[in-house]
Amino acid sequence: MARDKEKRSCGQVVAEWRAFLWDPRTRQFLGRTGSSWGLILLFYLVFYGFLAGLFALTMWVMLQSVDPHVPKYQDRLLTPGLMIRPCTEGLDVTFNVSQSQTWHQYVRALHQFLEPYNDSVQAARNAACAAGRYNEQPDDAVPNYPKRACRFERSQLGPCAGLGPHGDYGYGSGRPCVLVKVNRVINFFPGKNKSINIVCAAKREEDAALLGPMQLFPPNGTIDLMYFPYYGKRVHVNYTQPVVAVQFSNATASGGSHRGVCPPTPHGGAGDKLAAAWPSACASTATEPARSAP
Repeated sequence: MARDKEKRSCGQVVAEWRAFLWDPRTRQFLGRTGSSWGLILLFYLVFYGFLAGLFALTMWVMLQSVDPHVPKYQDRLLTPGLMIRPCTEGLDVTFNVSQSQTWHQYVRALHQFLEPYNDSVQAARNAACAAGRYNEQPDDAVPNYPKRACRFERSQLGPCAGLGPHGDYGYGSGRPCVLVKVNRVINFFPGKNKSINIVCAAKREEDAALLGPMQLFPPNGTIDLMYFPYYGKRVHVNYTQPVVAVQFSNATASGGSHRGVCPPTPHGGAGDKLAAAWPSACASTATEPARSAP
């Protein structure tokens, strides 16, 4: 029969733990001598130092192949897409005209987005360029020389500039504005030396009457050639993306969602290859009917 282990007292347990932490007889700390701990620490120092050096070498080799000014691979970004502001989930802009808390966030977002477009800011940062032609700026034997950006002044957006006495971009009067923004693609030329137009219409036939007429600012939704090409944020530091404002002049308050589509088309006409190549950005507005306070 196995001999039962003797029950140890609390003092014995504490003494064993104390001896494990530091044994003055063998001069061991946590069961190891100083030389043993030194060898272990040296091993891990060399091991992790080797891993860190290998990682640093890999990153250095990779960065040697990357141009800090231009993306190495641009085959999937041949043409820019469009996006709207205010940027909302699902691109749905829903509000109640009589309840300002439902549209104040849109006004704040538009104010913040358009701050760099203020006329005074543009006059200080950017140059007045010749309209109707590309703003090409060769390096002239100085690689990545800083490029001059053309002005896009906020006042071009008319009632959608938010500069009036109300500054609510039409949301308080049921004539909301959305901004259509052209995304940046380095060294992109629209083609055929013709400016681009943003043309907006109802996406579904049943929405045409509910959305009502749409006004575009600048007139005809024109994006001038002088904003192309774009050379990258490190070289084209003050570049301002052109935008087109779309105002829904007489949208019907219905409590439903009405969708519109704004594809960009060149002045060259619908047959131009660029018109088919550009993706569309869908925007929707939904204005709920006014409710009387309880």
